[in-house]
Amino acid sequence: MTFTPRPAFALALALALAAALSAALLVPAAHAAPALKDGDIVFHTSRSAQSLAVQRATGSRYSHMGIVLLRDGKPYVFEAVQTVRYTPLAQWAARGNGGHYVAKRLRNADTLLTPGAVARLRAGTSDFEGRPYDLTFEWSDRRIYCSELVWKLYQRALGVRIGELQKIREFNLGDPAVRAKMRERYGDRVPMDEPVISPVAMFDSPLLRTVETR
Repeated sequence: MTFTPRPAFALALALALAAALSAALLVPAAHAAPALKDGDIVFHTSRSAQSLAVQRATGSRYSHMGIVLLRDGKPYVFEAVQTVRYTPLAQWAARGNGGHYVAKRLRNADTLLTPGAVARLRAGTSDFEGRPYDLTFEWSDRRIYCSELVWKLYQRALGVRIGELQKIREFNLGDPAVRAKMRERYGDRVPMDEPVISPVAMFDSPLLRTVETR
């Protein structure tokens, strides 16, 4: 005598197995990428006219960056573009090459990024918001470029220096794309000893760890 499963029983068994498999697959996906937090630093490859020159001068894939600050629970990037401003993260990411970006966070963020420290970062944005972009990478607050903005926010709010300053003369100025952009911006008077903080100096800082790659 043989046992033949009833159609209703077989269907119920199949549905139960499918539900279990679906739940097992969904659990890792839900925790695959941590939510970005106040103070995270994001990097992407800009499609701006100067991006190639920045990449070749610094030897970096990434040419633009900003700092994440939440507004009504949603991530915005405080960045230096035409003017210093807040940009929704999705809009900021879409401007990068292929929509790709990397997010980094202080290794000791749990200790350093207290509510008070985040409040100081937020307060510091008022010193820069609305300022024009600095096409000649000067180390003053009159005009601001992307990495300078994030570096100064962290240094002034928390006393943390993310990445080492360099002088213009230390970059790869012999590349044709770099020479052309330098000639356009400076003519024959390049301020070789001007201090500069590059995106790659911050990206490679041992103070940061990667928390998300998209």
